[in-house]
Amino acid sequence: MASIKANARKVICIGRNYADHVKELNNVRPKQPFFFLKPPSSILPPNSGPVLKPKGVTLHYEVELALVIGKEVRDLDANDEKGAMDAIDGYCLSIDMTGRNVQDEAKKKGLPWSIAKGFDTFLPISNYIPKALIANPHRVDLYLTVNGQIRQSDNTELMLFGIPRQLSDISSVMTLGRGDIVLTGTPKGVGAVSVGDIMRAGIKVDGKELESIEVEVKEREGTYEFKET
Repeated sequence: MASIKANARKVICIGRNYADHVKELNNVRPKQPFFFLKPPSSILPPNSGPVLKPKGVTLHYEVELALVIGKEVRDLDANDEKGAMDAIDGYCLSIDMTGRNVQDEAKKKGLPWSIAKGFDTFLPISNYIPKALIANPHRVDLYLTVNGQIRQSDNTELMLFGIPRQLSDISSVMTLGRGDIVLTGTPKGVGAVSVGDIMRAGIKVDGKELESIEVEVKEREGTYEFKET
């Protein structure tokens, strides 16, 4: 798992890719895929410790299917489904942790989201999932619980933009390289976690669980404390 983090030159995240998630955050449904970046330093491999909550930050979870890219991709045609699937080396389950109050302030002031998404430990991932275990990434069940209570539970068939369109739009802007990670969006049910909470996320195909993540939230030590920009 250390190799996934070491090999990821960039982590690209598709935003607002499930209609009910768009509604729950009072966002506007996008006309085309849009994306942002998380630093590879935010990746938290399995059994690598807790998610660390910075001081003053409202911390939200977002469960997502992650693609591990297997080869260079540039200017992929949005209709080239085979090309998109051939570009994927494998998969991971992921939790895109977000400083929601930090993000909300940035959105209101037209500022970047990098701080809200980029803290160390803000991307827990599962063990690598071989490509052969997921015949159709558009038919995968994702769920997330907090302290045993279900918070998110939906299927990737609800994505507004499928994986070929996602990879097409990303690769028209920046070349995807081997080892890069693409987060495909989160379904409805995102919410806050506090210090001491335990998150558990899982990924299932045809009712069989392939991988899971279990991670506790602890307080982050250090100099950062959220303040108005």
